[in-house]
Amino acid sequence: MLKTDWTNLDLIIKHYKMFHQKNKFLIQILGWLPLLFVSNGLLAQQDLFSEEMYIDNNDTLKYRLLLPKDFSENKTYPLVLFLHGAGERGNDNKTQLVHGSKMFLQHHETDSFPAIIVFPQCPKEDYWSNVTRDYSKKGLEKFKFKRLGKPTKSMKLVLNLMDELTQKPYVKKDQVYVGGLSMGGMGTFDILNRKPEMFAAAFPICGGGNPKSVSRYANKVSLWVFHGGMDDVVHPYFSLAMVTALQKKDSDVKLTYFENDNHNTWDATFLEPNLLPWLFSNIKKQ
Repeated sequence: MLKTDWTNLDLIIKHYKMFHQKNKFLIQILGWLPLLFVSNGLLAQQDLFSEEMYIDNNDTLKYRLLLPKDFSENKTYPLVLFLHGAGERGNDNKTQLVHGSKMFLQHHETDSFPAIIVFPQCPKEDYWSNVTRDYSKKGLEKFKFKRLGKPTKSMKLVLNLMDELTQKPYVKKDQVYVGGLSMGGMGTFDILNRKPEMFAAAFPICGGGNPKSVSRYANKVSLWVFHGGMDDVVHPYFSLAMVTALQKKDSDVKLTYFENDNHNTWDATFLEPNLLPWLFSNIKKQ
């Protein structure tokens, strides 16, 4: 794995095209399939996430909730929202924990980063972000991101849930964070656009959005963006375009580009030792 922190858009696109021309039959699309086998130890750890439901009139959002070790309502804690990818959609309230939960669970026992962690689950027929998708096309034609528009039903429920959670007296309102992978990376950009005043920092992984929307949160939220150079599910251009737009607005943003990674960039991202220290070091910009 070669990790590079850079933002040279032309070089990245050239690198992407050269690799795919030479390795058409070696690349596997990994992004849409949840892992079928998870160790018993991890499954047992995942039980630390309580099963919850948020009900709004006739709509229900299932989610899992991880509270800090020795949680007390008399203390205050950061709040982290994590949005899963398309492959983890469903209604079992379990599959959304396949990717990402381990990173938070590793620090749960040691209590090194005590925080409230929320993993909602999007139904199979819905999507986190307001984006037009055409899977018959490739590259830049596959996704068309809207500047704003109405939120999807699932995103609206997440917005309402976050409004409710952030009003809890034990939540640090200046330390609310969001991250997500693939569809969830797109959802991360989407929710920042809708709630720029809520989040202190965000880490979208192999996602994308509409670059024209960044002015709403560019100077309010710190971002660390991750993408794989060989991603043939969500083209790396989508992240690069967002980073470039943010830089033009003098945003506190950085990019980590895994040159040889396909869509499953989250594996390398979750191994980044500085991710959580960076995340929790951010305090909401006023």
